[in-house]
Amino acid sequence: MKYQIISDGSCDLPPEMAKERGIHVVPFYVSFDDTHYYKENVEIHIRDFYQSMVERKGVYPKSSLPSIQDYCDVFERYARENLPMICICITEKFSGSFGAATNARELTLEKYPNARITVINSQINTVLQGIYVLEACRLRDQGFSYEESIERLLAIRSSGRIFFTVGDLEYLRHGGRIGKLAGLTGSLLGVKPLITLKEGEIFPSGIARSRKRSMQKVIDLLQQYLSERFPDTADCQLCIGYGYSREEAEEFRALTLEHLPNLTEQDLPLFQIGATIGVHTGPYPIGFGVLQKAC
Repeated sequence: MKYQIISDGSCDLPPEMAKERGIHVVPFYVSFDDTHYYKENVEIHIRDFYQSMVERKGVYPKSSLPSIQDYCDVFERYARENLPMICICITEKFSGSFGAATNARELTLEKYPNARITVINSQINTVLQGIYVLEACRLRDQGFSYEESIERLLAIRSSGRIFFTVGDLEYLRHGGRIGKLAGLTGSLLGVKPLITLKEGEIFPSGIARSRKRSMQKVIDLLQQYLSERFPDTADCQLCIGYGYSREEAEEFRALTLEHLPNLTEQDLPLFQIGATIGVHTGPYPIGFGVLQKAC
């Protein structure tokens, strides 16, 4: 039985890929002035978003989650088609998107009591969420049932990790995401932080004095996790997430392949981190997403 895969815009999949794989993305909104909000990848493209950040240094954009009505519009569409849905949302510790989708599910069921809608808190975000959504598609396309797919998706969720660095901590601080990274502020504002996302939260994983050194240490974090959890890298999905500079991402991938020669370029696809997360990381995030394969 076929079913519809839905995700909020935090998944950061290229629009053409989402369309090709039959994924319905419910976009976040982004604003540079607290007044005008634009739908990501609909009313503002990611390249333009980053260009604005680079050109308007000191201006800190904000994002806003999809509304309950945004989700209702999508859920009702597929409910009318009698098509079961799996909706994958950004970790609820970062956004209320999961709550909005859950409320929309209840409202949709009042109108369409036979609808089948499962809303999943992915406990991850950005390009790693995109890999998770693609795993959902792979399960669907390989003939796994609706119930089997949900079970497998929930089983691999805790394996997800993001290891990354950013240009500085200013955007994280302005975006209210500093949390457990607070110890890196103050006298250490000039350093490049190393950050790990696991279990839906971000944690400090070290510091470096230069961008080059911080990227090397992110590779070290990935190598350590792979050796502990995925000695056979065929058991996991990997990706590289980047912000403004694709050129830097390509150089980062080449550096990674020098340290992990068992991987190929195809094993490390490049995905641009979208506005939902970019408002918190600034224009220069770069790092890895890693997730256990669902099948």
